[in-house]
Amino acid sequence: MSPQPVIVGAGPAGVRAAQTLVAHGLRPVLVDEAPRAGGQIYRRTPANFQRSARALYGFEAGRATKLHLAADGLLHAVDWLPDSLVWNAQGGRLDVLHGLSQTTRQLPYCQIIVATGATDRILPVPGWTLPGVYSLGGAQVALKFQGCAIGKRVVFMGTGPLLYLIAWQYARAGVDVAAVLDSASLADQVAALPALLTQPAVLAKGLYFVAWLRAHGVALHGGARPLRVLGQARVRAVIWHDGEQECELECDAVGMGHALRPETQLADLLGCRFAWAPQQRAHLPERDAAGRSSVTGVYLAGDGAAIMGADAAEWAGELAALTMMGDVGLAVDAARARLLEKKLKHLQRFRTGLERAFPFPQDWAAQAPDELVVCRCEHITAGDLRRTVRESGATEMNRLKALSRAGMGRCQGRMCGVAAAEILAQASGQALEQVGRWRAQAPIKPLPMHLLQSQDSP
Repeated sequence: MSPQPVIVGAGPAGVRAAQTLVAHGLRPVLVDEAPRAGGQIYRRTPANFQRSARALYGFEAGRATKLHLAADGLLHAVDWLPDSLVWNAQGGRLDVLHGLSQTTRQLPYCQIIVATGATDRILPVPGWTLPGVYSLGGAQVALKFQGCAIGKRVVFMGTGPLLYLIAWQYARAGVDVAAVLDSASLADQVAALPALLTQPAVLAKGLYFVAWLRAHGVALHGGARPLRVLGQARVRAVIWHDGEQECELECDAVGMGHALRPETQLADLLGCRFAWAPQQRAHLPERDAAGRSSVTGVYLAGDGAAIMGADAAEWAGELAALTMMGDVGLAVDAARARLLEKKLKHLQRFRTGLERAFPFPQDWAAQAPDELVVCRCEHITAGDLRRTVRESGATEMNRLKALSRAGMGRCQGRMCGVAAAEILAQASGQALEQVGRWRAQAPIKPLPMHLLQSQDSP
């Protein structure tokens, strides 16, 4: 008997994939690190919290509620593994840690849909290791899941649409948002307007967030370059450059991030082939238009494959499930699959517009001072990385890792990988795509030591 199909990730892509498989008579295994389905964008509060969907998700309350109801309606028809981390994949089996019981098990698979979502893309500044500095995603988790703010007076800085969404969510919750410091400029956003107009409803929401923040007295600064975070026991202020002079802004917390990047570690451990994706400025797992990876039986969906947003994640999850079933000879709606492919292709132009509206600051590495801590787990600075390149001639990410220990710490390079690649490219004089990427290693995330010991036992 063949193993059940497995879906890793219960966000928009994973839930729609599960819903599609169940509708065709299959019983998949659905695995997620969170206790309840919804993913990051539709993250759910604990069951006893009494906050309304409107307060949590704003314009997306209806979509979030619909997805949550769909997920809850599937519980009798799927094998649901919440609070569970897939930390390794080898030999047709997944190693899964159940967080509450601190036990691990092996889960066999033949067909798997990887819907692991996204995480923050971090470009550090001096002082980012101070208490009170959070990623944008971390700030959002605190507000949505724990019902608390990261501070009383908060600065949000970086770039990307998430910057304004989270600032709006915080201000609407009654937090004093001192400012939004966006490295993108108004000229960037005007240039992107034709592409953004291909999704007028989404554009209108973004414009609303900006207008609401301005109307409620939140300072919005474009073309801003964060220089450093000040403080000792906690954040005290942010120093930034407005294009003409340095400015100081008092605050007790900072949320930072330069858009999002896909979580690709599991796809890597599954053996998927990667390729350079210029628009996403990263090496990403290859997939065809229907969601197939380079490995037979492995399908990729949602932001874990490429950052496209919640709508695209739902479409991609459904499409991956239809593709999986079609590949094993089950009857599926081919017209529906073609429609989903068409919708995803159409959304590409809007995604290109977002990258134009909120461009990556490509001069970041050249501006990063030598004393800047890039890898906070191992306390490796930009100067350490440059010196390693200079003394060893390292030109590739995994060589840099071996020689400097950057990326060997608790986060396994998830937080510092983007910045380290930028520094390596700048220091070695290479194009970013040429320096490669850090290969994923198990465990994907930290495990209790006693579990690792038991894995080695005879």
